[in-house]
Order: sequence, then structure tokens, then C-alpha cells
Amino acid sequence: MTGVKGKVVILTGGAGDIAQVAATKLLEGGASVLLVDRDGDRLAAFCDGLGSPAVAYCVADVTSEADTAAYVKAALDRFGGIDVLLANAGIEGQVAPVADYDTEIFRKVLDVNVTGPFLGIKAVYPHMAANGGGSIVITSSIAGLRGSSGLAAYNASKHAVIGLMRSVATEGGPLNIRANTINPSPVEGRMIRSLEEGNMPDAPESVRELLQASIPLRRYAVPTDVANLMLFLASEESSFLTGSVYSVDGGMNA
Repeated sequence: MTGVKGKVVILTGGAGDIAQVAATKLLEGGASVLLVDRDGDRLAAFCDGLGSPAVAYCVADVTSEADTAAYVKAALDRFGGIDVLLANAGIEGQVAPVADYDTEIFRKVLDVNVTGPFLGIKAVYPHMAANGGGSIVITSSIAGLRGSSGLAAYNASKHAVIGLMRSVATEGGPLNIRANTINPSPVEGRMIRSLEEGNMPDAPESVRELLQASIPLRRYAVPTDVANLMLFLASEESSFLTGSVYSVDGGMNA
């Protein structure tokens, strides 16, 4: 995809599988990428393995305004601008009924999943505005479009970032700042394993079977499925797309 050539992309949750697939695709398309995560060892190993001057990383906590300012500065210092923010960092929290849900875990999920994107957007917005525009993509979830028992914090946070995105799209339109969300169904990887075990610790494979049966394509997404849409929404090929919710769900929400 040539529409990302020359663009500078900040990608949070950079130690995760989706982010690393997306980063590889962005680099292949000619973009420069700054990966952000708290897991410095994994970031370093991934970037060292790529061996590209067009990729760098910053160890940061997305819930910290100071850390957010630091990763934005790192992108500006290393690559000279910011064209795209892929606000991808997120956590699932616990699986528990609302009445039993731990209040501090609830707050933490909203802090990472909602405050994190808000701080990132707030920090990159002036630079995008001064540079003629940009693309902001927040990773939401199928859980942002429907309810599910036991996931009050995760559901709330993934609904909330859709509202955040729509506000940013409305405000940013005249400045050519676009905003959209990506809403995946379960994606192969650590998070879905955690949720399967949280729902049924003694038989997580049963949860997997039930979830896959609810998806018309009868499988979970893989990181590439989500990364491909990230790449498109980051690119000039999607220049008229803003304020929208894009599902990557195998028909789960049909």
C-alpha cells in the first residue's frame, strides 16, 4: 500500500502481536514507525530484529501524561513529524459479574483503554493540525458494539472510545484530521486466552468453541486481519473516511 509512504506513525501497545504485524506492514509500505509500550525488552527485541532505521521505540505508560509527551517528543525528534496515531494499547481486566467486579481494576481498565487514547490524541493533535492533517485510529472491539456478561469494564471502555473518536472526527474534520475505530472480534493471542480462562477456568476450550460457533466465518481473527485495516485507515487510500466504526469480526455482529 503506497498511501503510507513517508508517513510517521506512532503505534501504542507496540509489544503486542497485532502492533508488531502492523509495524512490519507499515515499514514495508515506506512509513516510519515509533512503537510504544511498557515492555521495553519485547520492544527492543522486535526492533533489533527488524534492523531498520525507520523503526524506533519508546518505553512509556499510556496512562501518564508525562510519558505521553515523551513518546510524542521521541517521534518528533527521531522522524520530524507525526502523521498517524494508532492508539492500540489496551487491557481486558477481569471476568466477573458487575456486583463482584473489583473497583480498582475497573478504574485501571478505563484508564488504559480510554484515558490512554485521549492523552495520545490530545498530544498529537496540535502537530497534526500544524502539518495539514493526520489519521487517528483507536482499537475498540466488538465489545464496543454489544454487551457481554462479566466484562463490564472492558465493554464500557470499548464503547467509550467510539464516542471519543466521533468527537475527534467532528472537531478535526476542518483540519483534515481523521478519526476512526477498528472493532475486532476475538483475535488469536494472549488476551483471548485470558478471557477464555476467566470465563471457564476448568474448560477454556469450551469457551473457544462457543465463541467460534458464534462467528459466521467460524474462526477467530488473526493479527494480520486487524493490521491490514490499520494500514488502510492510516493511508491516503482512506482519505475520505472519518467518524466511522470498522468491524473486523468475521460476521459476528451481522
